[in-house]
Amino acid sequence: MPEPIRKIVIAGGGTAGWMCAAALRTGVPAEVEITLVESEDIGIIGVGEATIPTIRDFNELIGLEEGDFVRRTEATFKLGIDFVGWGTKENRYFHGFGDFGAVHQGLEPHQMWRRLKAAGDPASLFDWSMPTQLAYAGKFFPPNPNPKSALRDYTYAFHFDASLYAAYLRELCEKRGVKRINARIANVGTNAETGFLTGLALDDGRFVDGDFFIDCTGFRGLLIEGALKAGYTDWSHWLPVDRAWAVPCARSGTLTPYTSAMAHEAGWQWRIPLQHRTGNGHVFSSRFMDEQAAADVLLQNLDGKALKDPMLVRFLTGHRNRFWAKNCICAGLASGFLEPLESTSINLIQTAVVRFLEHYPDKGPSPVLEAEYNRKMQLSYERVRDFIILHYVLQSRDDGELWRYTRNMAMPDTLAYKIELFRARGIPLLYDYDHFHQPSWISVFVGQGLIPESYDPLVDRLPLDQVQSLMRQRREQIAAVAAKLPAHEDFIRAHCPSPSFLKAS
Repeated sequence: MPEPIRKIVIAGGGTAGWMCAAALRTGVPAEVEITLVESEDIGIIGVGEATIPTIRDFNELIGLEEGDFVRRTEATFKLGIDFVGWGTKENRYFHGFGDFGAVHQGLEPHQMWRRLKAAGDPASLFDWSMPTQLAYAGKFFPPNPNPKSALRDYTYAFHFDASLYAAYLRELCEKRGVKRINARIANVGTNAETGFLTGLALDDGRFVDGDFFIDCTGFRGLLIEGALKAGYTDWSHWLPVDRAWAVPCARSGTLTPYTSAMAHEAGWQWRIPLQHRTGNGHVFSSRFMDEQAAADVLLQNLDGKALKDPMLVRFLTGHRNRFWAKNCICAGLASGFLEPLESTSINLIQTAVVRFLEHYPDKGPSPVLEAEYNRKMQLSYERVRDFIILHYVLQSRDDGELWRYTRNMAMPDTLAYKIELFRARGIPLLYDYDHFHQPSWISVFVGQGLIPESYDPLVDRLPLDQVQSLMRQRREQIAAVAAKLPAHEDFIRAHCPSPSFLKAS
């Protein structure tokens, strides 16, 4: 009989390390010993973090109560992302977490919208998006899963303080038996014959042995790259941004239920509203703007007083060639980096550890499981990559070299085909392991100006006045719902305020 894994060692803490610890402690047998090694002397990249709705699945998996999570991490609710200056300098659109209405007699709502547009109707597709209209009205209320409810066709995610989330998960994990060691990793032990990892030599002289290892050591990749030489694929020719300044500022104005992504000359700026402050960052390409100029752009576009000096993060877009090598997987920054334009950083950590549980091995070589895990992780990274690239190629900005370069660059064939199909007939093609659903792709296609050349001819079986009536009812329903729901800030105040939120109020 194969020998089971008895010891799992996680190298590195932060959000990635403690998410992995929480998921593994939930998913593996209770007798498996889990140890996490991190050093308090090594800083983590802890910024305001925006997420996509799958974070709710993860929190449910590890047993977090939502209200407590929101309070403990200074979280706010997120209905989507507001894109400003994407497509054209004057453009604004919303990627909402929801659809554009119900499918009617097998007909997609965006196809009915395209028919109305062909008939001269000036209405925006986003008029039919519940999360878009709620977000712009500053409203929030959890959706109702009842299929007859007007609140059924959207979902939500969170903004939270990543450092507080890591601390929250650490507390939970230690209560559940995860052992934490505060030390630096001095060396990684390997078996001279098999190449498998044997343990971590620490700077205090201890040696932590294990059967399987999770590398969460950040960009360094001490295990997956330093010891196992997994290799790295560079995608900077498609996604040339390679720096980010990050800085928190004081809260000001209303607490918006969405992330903002504002395009600038050589990159873009995020704005993430939290209960106690606002997270901000300027992601840019050093090929087209120097670091000081990029910092100036960020500081000049804050809507509150900066609370500390900006922090610079340098990165290379891409991924490890092997996400699982020998007896080690990597997660977080150790596995690769894709700019956070669509808030996928936490999602890729979640994917890495949940997928590992789906392919959980015995002790020793597992070449088939390893290969399948690597295949699926590779596809996940490629699918997210294509979705991010889409924002850069569907645009006509001419105010910076970054925009001219990305508009004219060759793109991955997988993305080129998706664009071609949507341009021809408005079909939002999904591949295996796409991380975003059809309404998300439709939002970016249409939001950045790609209007299908024609609509589904089956829509013509409905009289035009019936299509107009359906869409009018949809707009009226959204307006009625938005009028009744509480403001985002009021919902938090009533249900899950943090102490700092109450103090500021």
